[in-house]
Amino acid sequence: MPPRALDAARQAPDQFVNALLSSLEFNVRVLALAEDPRTPLLARLRFLAIFSTNLDQFFMVDVGSLQHQVAAGVVERSPDGLTPAEQLDAIAIRLHPLIGRQYRCFHQLVLGPLAAQGIRIRDWPELDSGERAELARRFADDVAPLLTPKALTRAPGHAFPHLVDRRVSLAVMLRDGPDGPPHFASVELPPSLPRFLATGGDGGAVVALESVVRAHLGTLFPGREVVEAHAFRVTRSGDIQLDELGAASFVQAVAEEVRRRPWGPVVRLEVERAMPPALRELLQRELRFEESELASALGPSDVYPADGPVHLGALAELAACHPRPELDYPPLAARDPFPAGRTVFDALDSGDVLVHHPYDGFAASFERFIAEAAEDPAVAAIKLTLYRPGGPSPVGDALRRAAARGKDVSVFVELKARFDEELNIGWAQSLEAAGIHVMTGVATLKTHAKIALVIRRTDGRSRRYAHLGSGNYNRDTARLYTDLGLFTADDAITADLHALFNELTGSARAPRATFRRLLVAPTNMLDRFLALIAREAEHARTGRGGRIRAKLNGLADCSVIGALYRASQAGVDVCLVVRGVCMLRPGVPGLSERIRVVSVLGRFLEHARIYSFDNAGAPEYYIGSADWRPRNLRRRIEVVTPVDDPAAQERLDAILERELVDPDAWCLASDGSYARGASVTDPLRTASHWSA
Repeated sequence: MPPRALDAARQAPDQFVNALLSSLEFNVRVLALAEDPRTPLLARLRFLAIFSTNLDQFFMVDVGSLQHQVAAGVVERSPDGLTPAEQLDAIAIRLHPLIGRQYRCFHQLVLGPLAAQGIRIRDWPELDSGERAELARRFADDVAPLLTPKALTRAPGHAFPHLVDRRVSLAVMLRDGPDGPPHFASVELPPSLPRFLATGGDGGAVVALESVVRAHLGTLFPGREVVEAHAFRVTRSGDIQLDELGAASFVQAVAEEVRRRPWGPVVRLEVERAMPPALRELLQRELRFEESELASALGPSDVYPADGPVHLGALAELAACHPRPELDYPPLAARDPFPAGRTVFDALDSGDVLVHHPYDGFAASFERFIAEAAEDPAVAAIKLTLYRPGGPSPVGDALRRAAARGKDVSVFVELKARFDEELNIGWAQSLEAAGIHVMTGVATLKTHAKIALVIRRTDGRSRRYAHLGSGNYNRDTARLYTDLGLFTADDAITADLHALFNELTGSARAPRATFRRLLVAPTNMLDRFLALIAREAEHARTGRGGRIRAKLNGLADCSVIGALYRASQAGVDVCLVVRGVCMLRPGVPGLSERIRVVSVLGRFLEHARIYSFDNAGAPEYYIGSADWRPRNLRRRIEVVTPVDDPAAQERLDAILERELVDPDAWCLASDGSYARGASVTDPLRTASHWSA
């Protein structure tokens, strides 16, 4: 590393790993779980599917943004020194071999362990006459009525058809006669049908829907010769262009932009490898120059050939169709964190309660908290934020009951939660119809904080109870993600939280209150974290030792990374568990040799955030919704709370120590690559292994 890059007080490109390439490395680790024979078989299918769906979002958000910058002539460099065009090139160079690796894993699973368990994916030529006859009947009855062939041409009366985002289609080559010129058409697979159909013969055998449609294309094009047909799929940019300051109605503005999303420019084209070059070029050319409000930068490197079924995200369906407990993770019995026979409020009057989902039940903790608040006559007010609440839930039902009982209920529903905008609009409208005071956005900021506050009146005085956490108030994701939450009646913390809610309900600007205990972005969080890191560095310089430990989803804020480098240079030991993107380079002599970074992936999506500072023997612990990324610290409303309860601190300490020494974790090297640790003795990450 050049000597100038060792000056942690000055930002230099060599100090950073590219954020988007680091994000891709996270997906490499997901793929490794699919390849690992120690992973239960059905989970391996799900990890293969997750790899595909993660890449969908990567293209829709990150690649789409880069392509838009390239089309607009932007040449501004990332912190590691790459222009948008250079980042696109680097992504393509890294990603194309990974797609090949994904399909090798798929074929190894199909030919090996899946077949051994009687789960077979077959192609049309492999079926016997009885199976073909049964599928032909199903095609005629259930599939054909949903198919619409569309000419791929710009002939008079035929505009080039709009190709729907992330839908698998067949590109068909036709001729009117043996010597006639080729014509092209597309046939989109109906999204209402499963991607895999049972063959009707061997109990575990399925055939891909596109294989069935391909075998019956002659019925859609009578009088024409079907020369060949190949599956393909387009991915469109998911960005929305929202004028937040000029919108008269926030709900209407977000709804209008969401309606435009399906017409965004194409950022990726997936094709079967056997698709001939002429057909690939036709699709690429027409997609690049189709009418769109945003210019397209689609090029040859954005075409991704598939050595098997296009879009393996559908493998999640296959795993769901074979619910065999012996081929999956063992069931998890969640704990009840609150004692029986007492209300949540009585328990919190005795002390704080830390919950760790999914090991602690979401229904038995947060849903119970809100349900009891709705029923309790002493509760006067309920306030909370919703970021990704999902579909209908007991939380929404309880809030409506509370409003019907005359309680003051205020809910902040963040409409800008990407890809959940329509769901959240529905939540906002439904809650508002129930008489609940609903806020739907702060201009230029997302409200990502996971906070709830209940105010009770007993014995002539008010008492506040709060929940502050890392996870969405969503019972589905609470079973799949690991998250932390703190239930507390601490006067200082709840007073801060009340002040924040007053800002959210009483103002349309970013919070400006003075918070005594809470770290609130964008108000004071970045400065507080930098001060905590600097304090550890000062302890180390004066011989009192220094240690920082953190568990988070992403580390990409250059100011925080610079502060961690300076702390390392001062003698602070920095131990980080970073699930996803990490721009910091650990282990660089003279810069970061005291910094170690690991990444833990497994059965559940690691989503909790913990920050621990040794503070010369008086350790401090924090949890909350924010990562050390610019978007969390600068462009979102986030909340991180101190955790003072000794038992809760002990539990957080155990989580950090266990993950930092996990022999199956991936260790980050200074060049941005990851290496997995030694093998674990237990092939399954069971609930008992991870509970705290």
